[in-house]
Amino acid sequence: MHCFSGEGYKIELDDTSNTVRMSGALRLGGLSEYAPISELLENALDGREALIIDLSALEFLNSSGIATLSKFVITARNRNDCRLAIQGSNAIAWQGKSLNNLKRLMPALELNFD
Repeated sequence: MHCFSGEGYKIELDDTSNTVRMSGALRLGGLSEYAPISELLENALDGREALIIDLSALEFLNSSGIATLSKFVITARNRNDCRLAIQGSNAIAWQGKSLNNLKRLMPALELNFD
């Protein structure tokens, strides 16, 4: 398991379940501060047939974070070697609209809401 955290958030990559879990509130300042997260996500695609991004406990993601997630989805689409699924929560307001927009970037993206 690979894990890192910062003020108010935690990100874990669980290799056994092929899942990246994000929780808390991500309010990093700009794309450069999101670079380590972007790198973790892109590296998580390597050697996997499927990857789940579990955002169901991510209460807040700012616009730079949404841009980072969008770029990652485009990377996954272009690589076309790993199925991608995103798990969200209906209880968290920002997720419905923002995550549904990712389907436009990658029609094969599997979106699940609890």
